[in-house]
Amino acid sequence: MNDMRLPATATAASHIAPLAFEAVSVTHRGQPLLQPLTLRLTGCRRTLVMGPNGAGKSLLLHLAHGLLAPSAGAVRWEGEPPRQAMVFQRPVLLRRSALDNLTYALAVSGVARGERRERAREALARFGLSALEKRPARVLSGGEQQRLALARAWLTRPEVLFLDEPTSALDPAAIRAVEAAVLDFHLRGTRIVMTTHDLNQAHRLADEVVLLYGGRLIEHTPAERFFTDPQTAEGRAFLGGELVW
Repeated sequence: MNDMRLPATATAASHIAPLAFEAVSVTHRGQPLLQPLTLRLTGCRRTLVMGPNGAGKSLLLHLAHGLLAPSAGAVRWEGEPPRQAMVFQRPVLLRRSALDNLTYALAVSGVARGERRERAREALARFGLSALEKRPARVLSGGEQQRLALARAWLTRPEVLFLDEPTSALDPAAIRAVEAAVLDFHLRGTRIVMTTHDLNQAHRLADEVVLLYGGRLIEHTPAERFFTDPQTAEGRAFLGGELVW
């Protein structure tokens, strides 16, 4: 697969407020799921959150998007909270057609009834789904459902897009389509924060890497540095495919 990275100018700092995690921890039934973590995400970057299963990747995204409150510490935007959207590993779709999933999202956003179908069809076309507009969303393939979820997010014009393992169960063609859509968002000026366990995907997409292990922040570094000179034993082990406990 060809290198899909964008020119450096596409990752320049933008007006999007920094997102700060200040000594954030999460505990459930006395068990620490996320150790006290301090992290600051800035600019219009593509941040790939990596680590093995159970590292806390999805937990971090849920905290960032406001779906979960920390047990201690604070998650805050250093400025005006931006428009946000989140695409889950298993898309949450309504029991209606692909087109109606999009028109419903526009209705909730307050778009006039007369504009909804045209805008929804434009989004379907952008994500290669025009031929499927009448098909029930829940019978689409995994890759089609992810593209529909991305089309729905596109309609909200997010400044920050959170993606939780969006390609984990997809075939190579579907993965490439989703990655192309992610880059399309970024080219439009959207900050990307995405979890993945796929090193090759991170090579293709990442401007910076956040590495988690056992609920701990291990590294937060530019992607090029992480892949060529990781600063921790855990980082070196992860790149080498070793098990770290």
